[in-house]
Amino acid sequence: MISETKTRGYTVTSLIKSSGLLADMRLLLAAWDENKTVEENFESALRQNLFGKASRKRVADLLYVIKRRYLPQDGSDRAFRTFVSSSLPSEITDRVLYYYTALAEPLIYDFVTDFLFERYLIYNQPITIQSALDFIQEAIRQEKTKGQWESENTRERVAQGLLATLRDFGVLEGVVRSSDKRIAEPRLHILAFGYIAFHIKRCEPSGERLVNHPNWRLFLLGTRQVERLLTEADAEGLLTYQAAGSVIRIEFPTLDFEEYSHALTARAF
Repeated sequence: MISETKTRGYTVTSLIKSSGLLADMRLLLAAWDENKTVEENFESALRQNLFGKASRKRVADLLYVIKRRYLPQDGSDRAFRTFVSSSLPSEITDRVLYYYTALAEPLIYDFVTDFLFERYLIYNQPITIQSALDFIQEAIRQEKTKGQWESENTRERVAQGLLATLRDFGVLEGVVRSSDKRIAEPRLHILAFGYIAFHIKRCEPSGERLVNHPNWRLFLLGTRQVERLLTEADAEGLLTYQAAGSVIRIEFPTLDFEEYSHALTARAF
């Protein structure tokens, strides 16, 4: 289920070893062979040192994080690769990369949906390393963490990695080496919105619950903003959206995710 991030503990590895991985993921997708298994594609990347890293272990670490984030076990992996490896502009495909990253990393998901979303609604003050550290400390107190979090250095590195990842994906903005970031103005292109709406619909058939799904908070979108985007998507022919009071009907032109992803990417031409 999409909401399972809420039931999984936070781990330290991914955010210490990597941030957004945007360039690395594009390299891997450019070399991806759909006629090979995941393991064969990964072995090719490792053997060729596709990412140009200094050590085989560093490449193996990157592939571990990529597999964790971008090879979902919900059957959407081929649709994902179709969308992200298309000729759509990166500002569209990066939104989907961010979405999958957040679903795979409970700390990112909760920090954005529980902390940044509320902070954005109330006031847009700078987001600092201390903001992230406070969130992590509260998570430790609530026993949401897994593994070794006792070290202050570890917590600081995770907090830095968290903010760096969100800056890479355009959720936060600010100078790379600055400890202060600001919440960027929410943006979600209609094609990325259509893809994500389809992904949610596969697990959440209720139109009302789709509109109010917590995953939209990843993009700092409330119910009204989602309804506006659904109306726009309907006008663009990406889906059918009908609302009459509390009765909401949302349908897509196909039930096949990969086929729908191809239809979205065809809009690039």
